[in-house]
Amino acid sequence: MRNTPDHDLGTAVWIKSSYSGGGNNCLEVTHDFPALVPVRDSKTPQGPKLVFRPEAWSAFVANLKP
Repeated sequence: MRNTPDHDLGTAVWIKSSYSGGGNNCLEVTHDFPALVPVRDSKTPQGPKLVFRPEAWSAFVANLKP
């Protein structure tokens, strides 16, 4: 995981993740950075964002599955 100050996410186009399940508990991602996976909470779009390497994000998602 990386902090976002090195990445300008201000112009990113965010989409709700298909893994969020809808409702108010939505994670948003952007595909604007091919070598990174930036994520944020849709309830607080101006709040903190996390940036993962794709392999770290894949490992995280894989561990959520039963």
